[in-house]
This record gives sequence, structure tokens and C-alpha cells, in this order.
Amino acid sequence: MDGDEVVQLYIDDTEGSVVRPPMLLKGFKRIHVRAGETCHVIFQLNRSHFELMDIHYAWTVEPGDFRILIGAGSRDIRLEGKITL
Repeated sequence: MDGDEVVQLYIDDTEGSVVRPPMLLKGFKRIHVRAGETCHVIFQLNRSHFELMDIHYAWTVEPGDFRILIGAGSRDIRLEGKITL
């Protein structure tokens, strides 16, 4: 059956110096999928996807490991990977 899907991108900073929610929604794309069809969705990540406000109230990107999670929702993660900055 044809249908729409909202693909969601979450990022989790595993080693941040400030406490943040474990999964932050950083992007989404709504796609239409036809019956029997497979689709590819591409998210381009940039600096702003990894920024956090530090203890000095300045936006910064801290080095470390980040989990990249893709799914139909925060409770329906279908793909997970890791990136190190």
C-alpha cells in the first residue's frame, strides 16, 4: 500500500560536558513511498547539528563520540551509527 513516512534524525552526544536529553531531534524528512518501493533518504550534517551551549553560555562543538539515530520516531529507531569528532 502506498503511504507517507516521516524519517527522523536524532543525535546523542555520549560524552558532553553538560547534561542534555539523550536523543535530540536534529532533522526530519517526509517522503511518499509507493507499494513495494524502497527509498533512500540523505541527511547532510553540519556543525550546527553537533553544537551545544557550554557552561559559559557559548555555542560550541566538543570533541568526542556522537550516536546518529534514524527512525520513524524516538521509540522506533531503525538505524544507528557512531561518529567521532
